[in-house]
Amino acid sequence: MNAQTSLLKPARWTVWEITLWVLAFAAPLLLPRQALIVNEIAIVALFALSLDLILGYTGIVSLGHAAFFGMGAYSAALFAKHVMPDPLLGLAVGALAATVLGAVCSFTILRGSDLTRLMVTLGVGLILLELANKLDWLTGGADGLQGVVMGPVLGQFEFDLAGRTAAWYSLAVGLVCFVLARRLVQSPFGATLMAIRDNRLRAMAIGIPVGQRLVVIYTIAAGVAGAAGALLAQTTGFASLDVFAFDRSADVMLLLVIGGTGWLYGGIAGAVVFKVMQDVISAATPQYWMFWMGLFLVVLMLVGREKLLRPWTWFKGGRA
Repeated sequence: MNAQTSLLKPARWTVWEITLWVLAFAAPLLLPRQALIVNEIAIVALFALSLDLILGYTGIVSLGHAAFFGMGAYSAALFAKHVMPDPLLGLAVGALAATVLGAVCSFTILRGSDLTRLMVTLGVGLILLELANKLDWLTGGADGLQGVVMGPVLGQFEFDLAGRTAAWYSLAVGLVCFVLARRLVQSPFGATLMAIRDNRLRAMAIGIPVGQRLVVIYTIAAGVAGAAGALLAQTTGFASLDVFAFDRSADVMLLLVIGGTGWLYGGIAGAVVFKVMQDVISAATPQYWMFWMGLFLVVLMLVGREKLLRPWTWFKGGRA
């Protein structure tokens, strides 16, 4: 019984975790003027969570993760504009389109070194960026896909200008994805992923189907990234080439550098810290905010994440 209790302990929700999510959902009410920022944080955090599934838990480095984010954004936007404005159906379409793309691209990461995977994933993102630019009759090209009007969530909750409905919608989707990802990484399947991350040759030696595991987790992570992209398009009513840009892949990597990899709250911590600092610093010094962000990252690496972000280490105790 002691061994069983020990195995089940990491899967239990702590008081700190519950408090975190309650505060997150209360934020649009407590800070009504910051609802749009809360919505943006929720979307970026979900995007970071998708990258953490392959980077932190499996050891796959990717510089083209924005390809799946962009695929989800454009798929959801096109579905809303030409088929049906229902948000949940559009979200499913965006996530499904990114999942299919992830399944196709997953076979490109099975061979080669980390540098090869970096170049391949980056190439996929650049190809989709150029396709979205050239297919202007469908995507709007450099002008972006405009005129995306969303219907009410569940047929009742209209998207308001203040962004509160959008924030709660994104938080709800993020929570569902987080719970599923948490269950995944704490399952025997998740244990095999971490074994592959730590030593791929040893994992193969003990009978773990490494190639199959990599394909599955890469596909799942792509679907989660697509859901984040769909949320962005739905809550902003717009999809542009920026969703495929290299900067977006680099930014989400940066979030995990700030928050830490290998625990699902790393993306959330990174998103909160990065977006809040960006909003505060850019408001104070619009011309030099990138300098201060760069300085923060340098200090973060020199001093150590745990010392600067000590409050977040309370959540990291269970390696959720």
